[in-house]
Amino acid sequence: MGRERVHFAAPAATRLGEEMRRFLEWFNGDVTTEPVLRAAQAHLWFVTIHPFGDGNGRIARAIADKALARSEGSSQRFYSMSAQIRQERADYYRMLEQTQQGTMEITSWMEWFLRCLTRAIEGAQTALSGVIAKARYWEKLRDVPLNERQRLVINRLLDGFEGKLTTSTWAALTKSSQDTALRDIQQLVEHGVLVRNPAGGRSTSYSLAVL
Repeated sequence: MGRERVHFAAPAATRLGEEMRRFLEWFNGDVTTEPVLRAAQAHLWFVTIHPFGDGNGRIARAIADKALARSEGSSQRFYSMSAQIRQERADYYRMLEQTQQGTMEITSWMEWFLRCLTRAIEGAQTALSGVIAKARYWEKLRDVPLNERQRLVINRLLDGFEGKLTTSTWAALTKSSQDTALRDIQQLVEHGVLVRNPAGGRSTSYSLAVL
Protein backbone atom coordinates (compact mmCIF):
# COMPACT_ATOMS: atom_id res chain seq x y z
CA MET A 1 0.00 0.00 0.00
CA GLY A 2 1.18 3.54 -0.65
CA ARG A 3 3.48 2.43 -3.49
CA GLU A 4 1.05 2.51 -6.40
CA ARG A 5 2.82 3.06 -9.69
CA VAL A 6 1.86 6.27 -11.49
CA HIS A 7 2.04 5.63 -15.23
CA PHE A 8 1.28 9.20 -16.27
CA ALA A 9 0.02 12.38 -14.63
CA ALA A 10 -2.33 14.38 -16.84
CA PRO A 11 -2.22 18.20 -16.77
CA ALA A 12 -3.87 19.83 -13.77
CA ALA A 13 -7.58 20.57 -14.12
CA THR A 14 -6.85 24.31 -14.10
CA ARG A 15 -4.82 23.89 -17.30
CA LEU A 16 -7.27 21.73 -19.26
CA GLY A 17 -9.14 24.60 -20.88
CA GLU A 18 -5.98 26.22 -22.21
CA GLU A 19 -4.46 22.88 -23.28
CA MET A 20 -7.61 21.95 -25.22
CA ARG A 21 -7.78 25.40 -26.82
CA ARG A 22 -4.19 25.02 -28.06
CA PHE A 23 -4.85 21.50 -29.30
CA LEU A 24 -8.00 22.44 -31.23
CA GLU A 25 -6.37 25.49 -32.79
CA TRP A 26 -3.51 23.32 -34.00
CA PHE A 27 -5.73 20.43 -35.15
CA ASN A 28 -8.12 22.66 -37.09
CA GLY A 29 -5.52 25.08 -38.40
CA ASP A 30 -2.24 23.26 -39.03
CA VAL A 31 -1.56 22.73 -42.74
CA THR A 32 2.21 22.37 -42.60
CA THR A 33 2.55 18.91 -41.03
CA GLU A 34 2.29 15.89 -43.33
CA PRO A 35 -1.29 14.60 -42.77
CA VAL A 36 -0.41 11.08 -41.63
CA LEU A 37 2.17 12.39 -39.17
CA ARG A 38 -0.43 14.89 -38.02
CA ALA A 39 -2.80 12.03 -37.20
CA ALA A 40 -0.12 10.41 -35.05
CA GLN A 41 0.62 13.69 -33.26
CA ALA A 42 -3.06 14.45 -32.72
CA HIS A 43 -3.69 11.07 -31.10
CA LEU A 44 -0.74 11.44 -28.74
CA TRP A 45 -1.48 15.07 -27.89
CA PHE A 46 -5.14 14.48 -27.03
CA VAL A 47 -4.56 11.35 -24.98
CA THR A 48 -1.79 13.18 -23.10
CA ILE A 49 -4.09 16.09 -22.24
CA HIS A 50 -6.53 13.45 -20.94
CA PRO A 51 -9.45 15.86 -20.53
CA PHE A 52 -12.07 13.31 -19.47
CA GLY A 53 -12.36 10.84 -16.65
CA ASP A 54 -13.02 8.00 -19.10
CA GLY A 55 -13.03 7.42 -22.85
CA ASN A 56 -9.93 9.44 -23.72
CA GLY A 57 -8.39 6.55 -25.66
CA ARG A 58 -11.54 6.01 -27.73
CA ILE A 59 -11.76 9.71 -28.56
CA ALA A 60 -8.04 9.86 -29.41
CA ARG A 61 -8.48 6.93 -31.82
CA ALA A 62 -11.48 8.67 -33.40
CA ILE A 63 -9.44 11.87 -33.78
CA ALA A 64 -6.66 9.93 -35.51
CA ASP A 65 -9.18 8.31 -37.85
CA LYS A 66 -10.67 11.73 -38.62
CA ALA A 67 -7.23 13.15 -39.39
CA LEU A 68 -6.48 10.21 -41.69
CA ALA A 69 -9.82 10.69 -43.46
CA ARG A 70 -8.97 14.36 -43.97
CA SER A 71 -5.60 13.39 -45.42
CA GLU A 72 -7.34 11.22 -48.01
CA GLY A 73 -10.08 13.74 -48.76
CA SER A 74 -12.75 11.13 -48.06
CA SER A 75 -14.77 9.75 -45.16
CA GLN A 76 -14.85 6.33 -46.85
CA ARG A 77 -11.94 4.06 -45.94
CA PHE A 78 -11.51 0.30 -46.01
CA TYR A 79 -9.23 0.22 -42.99
CA SER A 80 -9.62 1.35 -39.39
CA MET A 81 -6.66 2.62 -37.42
CA SER A 82 -8.84 2.56 -34.32
CA ALA A 83 -9.55 -1.17 -34.73
CA GLN A 84 -5.87 -1.91 -35.36
CA ILE A 85 -4.81 -0.08 -32.20
CA ARG A 86 -7.34 -2.11 -30.20
CA GLN A 87 -5.81 -5.30 -31.63
CA GLU A 88 -2.35 -4.14 -30.57
CA ARG A 89 -3.40 -2.58 -27.27
CA ALA A 90 -0.53 -4.09 -25.25
CA ASP A 91 2.12 -2.56 -27.51
CA TYR A 92 0.08 0.63 -27.73
CA TYR A 93 0.01 1.16 -23.97
CA ARG A 94 3.68 0.25 -23.68
CA MET A 95 4.66 2.81 -26.32
CA LEU A 96 2.32 5.43 -24.87
CA GLU A 97 3.77 5.01 -21.39
CA GLN A 98 7.32 5.07 -22.72
CA THR A 99 6.66 8.33 -24.56
CA GLN A 100 4.75 10.08 -21.79
CA GLN A 101 7.20 9.16 -19.05
CA GLY A 102 10.22 10.29 -21.00
CA THR A 103 11.10 13.69 -22.38
CA MET A 104 8.09 13.61 -24.75
CA GLU A 105 10.49 13.03 -27.64
CA ILE A 106 7.96 11.47 -29.97
CA THR A 107 10.02 9.87 -32.75
CA SER A 108 9.54 6.33 -31.42
CA TRP A 109 5.80 6.94 -31.03
CA MET A 110 5.54 8.25 -34.60
CA GLU A 111 7.41 5.23 -35.94
CA TRP A 112 5.15 2.85 -34.01
CA PHE A 113 2.03 4.65 -35.23
CA LEU A 114 3.17 4.42 -38.86
CA ARG A 115 3.96 0.71 -38.54
CA CYS A 116 0.54 0.15 -36.95
CA LEU A 117 -1.09 2.08 -39.80
CA THR A 118 0.76 -0.07 -42.33
CA ARG A 119 -0.55 -3.23 -40.66
CA ALA A 120 -4.08 -1.80 -40.65
CA ILE A 121 -3.91 -1.13 -44.38
CA GLU A 122 -2.35 -4.52 -45.16
CA GLY A 123 -4.99 -6.30 -43.08
CA ALA A 124 -7.77 -4.43 -44.88
CA GLN A 125 -6.26 -5.29 -48.26
CA THR A 126 -6.13 -8.98 -47.31
CA ALA A 127 -9.75 -8.91 -46.14
CA LEU A 128 -10.85 -7.05 -49.26
CA SER A 129 -9.04 -9.53 -51.49
CA GLY A 130 -10.91 -12.34 -49.74
CA VAL A 131 -14.26 -10.61 -50.26
CA ILE A 132 -13.53 -10.07 -53.96
CA ALA A 133 -12.38 -13.68 -54.44
CA LYS A 134 -15.53 -14.93 -52.72
CA ALA A 135 -17.77 -12.73 -54.88
CA ARG A 136 -16.05 -13.98 -58.04
CA TYR A 137 -16.49 -17.60 -56.96
CA TRP A 138 -20.20 -17.10 -56.38
CA GLU A 139 -20.48 -15.40 -59.75
CA LYS A 140 -19.15 -18.57 -61.38
CA LEU A 141 -21.84 -20.57 -59.55
CA ARG A 142 -24.71 -18.35 -60.70
CA ASP A 143 -26.15 -21.05 -63.00
CA VAL A 144 -25.65 -23.95 -60.59
CA PRO A 145 -28.85 -24.96 -58.74
CA LEU A 146 -28.05 -24.89 -55.02
CA ASN A 147 -30.14 -25.46 -51.92
CA GLU A 148 -29.68 -23.52 -48.69
CA ARG A 149 -27.56 -26.25 -47.10
CA GLN A 150 -25.18 -26.24 -50.03
CA ARG A 151 -24.92 -22.45 -49.96
CA LEU A 152 -24.20 -22.55 -46.24
CA VAL A 153 -21.34 -25.04 -46.56
CA ILE A 154 -19.83 -23.38 -49.63
CA ASN A 155 -19.77 -20.10 -47.71
CA ARG A 156 -18.03 -21.80 -44.79
CA LEU A 157 -15.42 -23.27 -47.14
CA LEU A 158 -14.83 -19.91 -48.82
CA ASP A 159 -14.38 -18.33 -45.39
CA GLY A 160 -11.51 -20.71 -44.64
CA PHE A 161 -13.18 -23.66 -42.92
CA GLU A 162 -10.56 -25.73 -41.11
CA GLY A 163 -10.76 -29.50 -41.01
CA LYS A 164 -11.95 -32.18 -43.38
CA LEU A 165 -15.28 -31.86 -45.12
CA THR A 166 -16.87 -35.30 -44.79
CA THR A 167 -20.50 -36.38 -44.86
CA SER A 168 -20.49 -36.30 -41.05
CA THR A 169 -19.10 -32.78 -41.03
CA TRP A 170 -21.68 -31.70 -43.59
CA ALA A 171 -24.50 -33.23 -41.54
CA ALA A 172 -23.27 -31.43 -38.41
CA LEU A 173 -22.91 -28.06 -40.15
CA THR A 174 -26.33 -28.22 -41.79
CA LYS A 175 -28.14 -30.15 -39.04
CA SER A 176 -29.22 -32.76 -41.58
CA SER A 177 -29.05 -36.54 -41.84
CA GLN A 178 -26.09 -38.45 -43.24
CA ASP A 179 -28.17 -39.47 -46.27
CA THR A 180 -29.11 -35.85 -47.01
CA ALA A 181 -25.50 -34.78 -46.56
CA LEU A 182 -24.31 -37.43 -49.02
CA ARG A 183 -26.89 -36.36 -51.62
CA ASP A 184 -25.94 -32.70 -51.26
CA ILE A 185 -22.26 -33.54 -51.67
CA GLN A 186 -22.79 -35.82 -54.66
CA GLN A 187 -24.76 -33.10 -56.44
CA LEU A 188 -21.92 -30.63 -55.95
CA VAL A 189 -19.38 -33.20 -57.18
CA GLU A 190 -21.49 -33.72 -60.31
CA HIS A 191 -21.60 -29.96 -60.91
CA GLY A 192 -17.83 -29.71 -60.45
CA VAL A 193 -18.11 -27.56 -57.32
CA LEU A 194 -16.57 -30.14 -54.98
CA VAL A 195 -13.79 -32.61 -55.67
CA ARG A 196 -13.10 -35.81 -53.80
CA ASN A 197 -9.80 -35.83 -51.94
CA PRO A 198 -7.42 -38.76 -52.65
CA ALA A 199 -8.11 -40.78 -49.47
CA GLY A 200 -11.26 -42.88 -49.72
CA GLY A 201 -13.36 -45.21 -47.61
CA ARG A 202 -14.58 -43.94 -44.27
CA SER A 203 -12.15 -41.05 -44.48
CA THR A 204 -13.54 -39.73 -47.76
CA SER A 205 -13.41 -35.95 -47.71
CA TYR A 206 -14.05 -33.18 -50.19
CA SER A 207 -12.64 -29.79 -51.14
CA LEU A 208 -13.87 -26.84 -53.15
CA ALA A 209 -12.90 -27.08 -56.80
CA VAL A 210 -10.86 -24.32 -58.36
CA LEU A 211 -13.26 -22.77 -60.86
